[in-house]
Amino acid sequence: MPLHRGHEKPDERPLSVNPFYGEANPAFEMAEAPPKHRLADTPLPPTTAYQLVHDELMLDGNSRLNLATFVTTWMEPQARALMDECCDKNMIDKDEYARTAELERRCVAMLADLWNAPDPSAVVGCSTTGSSEACMLAGMALKRRWARRNAHRYPSRDARPNLVMGVNVQVCWEKFCNFWEVEARQVPMEGDRYHLDPQAAAELCDENTIGVVGILGSTFDGSYEPIADLCAALDALQERTGLDVPVHVDGASGGMIAPFLDEDLVWDFRLPRVASINTSGHKYGLVYPGVGWALWRDKDTLPEELVFRVNYLGGDMPTFALNFSRPGAQVVAQYYTFLRLGREGYRLVQQSARDVARHLAERVEALGDFRLLTRGDQLPVFAFTTAPDVQAFDVFDVARRLRENGWLVPAYTFPPNREDLSVLRVVCRNGFSADLAELFLEDLGRHLPELRRQPHPLIRDKDAATGFHH
Repeated sequence: MPLHRGHEKPDERPLSVNPFYGEANPAFEMAEAPPKHRLADTPLPPTTAYQLVHDELMLDGNSRLNLATFVTTWMEPQARALMDECCDKNMIDKDEYARTAELERRCVAMLADLWNAPDPSAVVGCSTTGSSEACMLAGMALKRRWARRNAHRYPSRDARPNLVMGVNVQVCWEKFCNFWEVEARQVPMEGDRYHLDPQAAAELCDENTIGVVGILGSTFDGSYEPIADLCAALDALQERTGLDVPVHVDGASGGMIAPFLDEDLVWDFRLPRVASINTSGHKYGLVYPGVGWALWRDKDTLPEELVFRVNYLGGDMPTFALNFSRPGAQVVAQYYTFLRLGREGYRLVQQSARDVARHLAERVEALGDFRLLTRGDQLPVFAFTTAPDVQAFDVFDVARRLRENGWLVPAYTFPPNREDLSVLRVVCRNGFSADLAELFLEDLGRHLPELRRQPHPLIRDKDAATGFHH
């Protein structure tokens, strides 16, 4: 997210506001537009203020056509109504809003059951503002548990904690390592492997490793990392060296796909080495942003010293989230969606998204100009690049042309050791229907003849070609 600085241009706006924006008299106090970068001297009528903001936001992209984002862009009117009813409820005040707190506890229990916890009643968890906060909490727990086991030598110059992960992790993990002074040890990509290699991850572990992060659904290409193989490699490491390294599963997207579409895939609390899991309720949990979830196998995996008990607004309340005040609307919407869909409903929604992704990937491949990296058969996401014989254009040209039709498709370069590979990625979500996919394909096909006639790729500054960053 960019850091916003104060505006450097003068704040004068000697232009009039549309007279029709006025409440009653079209000429009343509509002679001058309000300033943009300082507070106006006088109030505006609510309809005028609304219209000015509304008009400016029309220049934003259409979220339904944003194929870069994993975030939910459509919910039912009933869910919207519940969110409106709860947007003024502060989640932290669990004594005053006890029913909202109860719905949060039920959601944690449902996820514990969904993720096959051996004893769902022993699982501890909480809602967060998204997976980024959930990952921070999980990383903090890993570090604190490691520090407790190594209290005889930490802190010291020879005991610098490290966290092992693939180079494809979401940027929140790099932030965690930066903020909490943990060395990030990243497994690079190699050849056609675009995510973590279990054996390579185990080889990076030592007595200072606080844990290994496995990604169930890489944002780079939509593929699952082999969590069971990762745990097996760490089991073998423990047999050889005695090192007991826990695993955290970042299931930001796949944590709400695999339980419904890949039930035989073992990635969750069925693996004893998995200490914690997070997911984004606002991604394939099908809730508007922002809500995430962090769950720990049991109380032993979440150190008690990270749990604060606060006497706040009349009640004793344990909390272990980073944020304090936030609305209860998204948690209520999550419970509504769980209640509304159940397992079968989620399975149907996610299967529809996967069907659209697989069909669209096949159609893109059939155009002949592109090579698929993934096919949408894990996350409903696929990545593709230009075919080897295509010289006239590249993925950045394609992204630029599709934007002319309103489609926001990210083009980006892969990390070490595959910086030579640039791709486009399409995320299929609930609301991106087969009809919309057909319109996307028509627009892509319409641009191809002109792209093929280019003398060479036209985008020179690849960093400026897309605002997309992992």
